[in-house]
Amino acid sequence: MARLERLRLLLALASGAGLAGAFAPHRIPLLVWVAPAALILSVLGARGATAWLAGFLHGIAFYLLTLPWIYTVLRVHGELAAAHAAALLGLMVAVLALFPAALAWGVAWLDRRHRWRALLGAPLLWVALEFARTHMPHIGFPWNLLGYALEDEPVLRQLAAWTGIYGVSLLVAATNALLVWLVVEWRQRRVRVVAVAVLVLFLFIAQFGRAWVPTESPRALAHLVQPNLPQSTTGAADWYTRHAADLAELVRLSITVAGASPGLIVWPEVPAPFSLQDARFVGPAQTIARDSRSFFLIGVIEWRPTASGEMAAFNSAVLLDPTGQRVFTYDKIHLVPFGEYVPKRNWLGFAGPIVGGIGDFARGSDYAVGRLPGGRFGVFICYEAIFPNEVRRFVTGGAELLINLSNDGWFGRSAAPDQHLAMARFRAIENRRWLLRATNNGHTVVIDPYGRIRARLGTDVRGTLSAPFSFRSDSTLYARFGDWVAWLSLAAGLLLFVWPRPLRSGQRRN
Repeated sequence: MARLERLRLLLALASGAGLAGAFAPHRIPLLVWVAPAALILSVLGARGATAWLAGFLHGIAFYLLTLPWIYTVLRVHGELAAAHAAALLGLMVAVLALFPAALAWGVAWLDRRHRWRALLGAPLLWVALEFARTHMPHIGFPWNLLGYALEDEPVLRQLAAWTGIYGVSLLVAATNALLVWLVVEWRQRRVRVVAVAVLVLFLFIAQFGRAWVPTESPRALAHLVQPNLPQSTTGAADWYTRHAADLAELVRLSITVAGASPGLIVWPEVPAPFSLQDARFVGPAQTIARDSRSFFLIGVIEWRPTASGEMAAFNSAVLLDPTGQRVFTYDKIHLVPFGEYVPKRNWLGFAGPIVGGIGDFARGSDYAVGRLPGGRFGVFICYEAIFPNEVRRFVTGGAELLINLSNDGWFGRSAAPDQHLAMARFRAIENRRWLLRATNNGHTVVIDPYGRIRARLGTDVRGTLSAPFSFRSDSTLYARFGDWVAWLSLAAGLLLFVWPRPLRSGQRRN
């Protein structure tokens, strides 16, 4: 292999590792502004095969460094053998790495037509491929999209209210493409002028931008309960006997915290066999609602017949009114592949034990919106928080408050809970809604419509969080039009590939 090709591959590998550093747990913001540029630079002028391999190595490094927690979930909670857990992680990383491989190949192909075409196409292709990764059949996985690295940037992340997360990714990718242009064309005076202008703009935003982001005063109060129940893999028959004291304490905490301010109590998705079809849980649940004089939202397992008539389990959220009567049910629609069901089970039979340990669920179908005194709410469960257009559908259905029930205990104390929280924060910004996030052991937080965390409960503790919020009925551009930036990026990127190659000076068309 030629020395230049080796340097290209090393640069691409370093760019993948560097980009991983922009996300939790490291959170080094500078890296997101340079690491993608390194990948683009590595494939300019490269042969197609070299470019493809460079992008693939970038993806391998990035996903191995940001998703190692998947092995733990499969090994510890899915009860897979070490070899099988490693094989599934490796397969997932390899599949995901195909997307940056396609990006790198596409940029190199466009560069052979014209350098400007490559630099214009790079951010468009980046977003189009993020969109494609989101919508992969069965295993769509939009985890750690480029824009999520700006979770703590108070101004630039507001772009999501107009464009969704894909517009934030486009901004970051376009800035990196601009950086590449500055590097390769630095000798030109106009390039240096652009460099100074961009630098001044970013410094201005960093210095004065926070004042542009409004602060909203909440007008209502909810109570989020963090149970911190032990993470078990099965709903053992004697669970209620072994955890009677835990359940009693949670009932007491829930009633006490409502106190003189009854309203809404929220329990998360939990690793326990809670079901309102089980007399052992119905009594405590109704006691909480009645004695606290509050609405009570709880994550439960529901057993009902499917369309085919077979009994199946649903991962659900149920709301009880202050009399203890059920008034709302939402069944989780987007299930976790290999966690709540096994896609292509006939091909991946060895993965069957995972759902035996975690749960094998049927898919819901209705983006239901519930009612509370003062407004309407939409609730989404755990993994659904990473799908922007699906959360948006609750808002277009009338939700004026968003609630996320989650159990991040499966991840352990890895970077995954922090990454999951970063994505949830963008759902609040995209829709300009308050977001109440209740989890089993963290992160239980209140997020305002601008992505700020307004209240937080510590991790790995049992406790309650007073959660201020408001109902909002306004509509953002993103809520109205959805993933329009992603669709435009896809269309424009394809256009760059099919647009006729311009004639060079002196060249004639036959």
